[in-house]
Amino acid sequence: MVPVPALHQNTKNLMKKSISIWSFYGDWSLKDKMKLAKDAGFEGIELDVSGDGPITLDSDEDAIAAIGSLAADSGLTLSGLATGMYWEFNPASENAESRAQAKVVLEKQIRVASQLGIGAVLVVPGSVGADFIPGCEELSYDKVWDRATEFISNALPLAKELGVDIGIENVWNKFLLSPLEMARFIDQFDDAHVGSYFDVGNVLATGYPEHWIRILKDRIRRVHVKDYRRAVGSVDGFVDLLSGDVNWPAVVQSLKSIGYSGWVAAEMIPPVPFYKYAPETLIDNTSRAMDSIFGLA
Repeated sequence: MVPVPALHQNTKNLMKKSISIWSFYGDWSLKDKMKLAKDAGFEGIELDVSGDGPITLDSDEDAIAAIGSLAADSGLTLSGLATGMYWEFNPASENAESRAQAKVVLEKQIRVASQLGIGAVLVVPGSVGADFIPGCEELSYDKVWDRATEFISNALPLAKELGVDIGIENVWNKFLLSPLEMARFIDQFDDAHVGSYFDVGNVLATGYPEHWIRILKDRIRRVHVKDYRRAVGSVDGFVDLLSGDVNWPAVVQSLKSIGYSGWVAAEMIPPVPFYKYAPETLIDNTSRAMDSIFGLA
């Protein structure tokens, strides 16, 4: 009989196990979410900057410090800082106000990350379009490249000053569609503070995450994991870890081959309707799945 990893076990892997705040569904406080994550065996939690908190564009240093204290009390490390606000404020938009607001978002991310001791922030530097957003602005690919380059270049001095890495996420924005292109985009800045916030599941619709990992190599600053079923072909194809088409042994072997020893955060969105009656179950199931995944290859 094949042994099943015990829930909450210490996997003793070089990679560190975290979970995104987006994985939690329910009327829980941030303290409750942290306790759920800790009890499930996670070492870290990835927070975000959003319109409804707990970290917003208006959060002051005292409010942010309180979140840091909450994490310390929970025994969790803050592993990364994401945001979904780039879908609302496209850094490459034709609308100058949207571009200006995107700059505000990125600067806030960098300052919050610095205060909380978070080493990397997730950034979507521009979108050509997005099928899952009704009425999404459609832009010229080359213009998005130029504006995205400018967007990151303008933020880089602050990131360097505060010691925070800008992690470019591969996401469904019809931009940076191959690992070679992602590498080229990152390399043009010639600075270690710009890298990849690599999402394993997001690749499945058009490619193979193990290829991306071997090509991006030490450009990778953080890793997101989720699973995906190619046959679905839409955002509804995202599923629980180990229940989709990700070749997990190949992914783990690729991460090991490049010597990756950083944070791997589960981004399990959305947890409903499959967990609508007991959404906390998703957290335990995800932890168990990650223990199994880390043990592969």
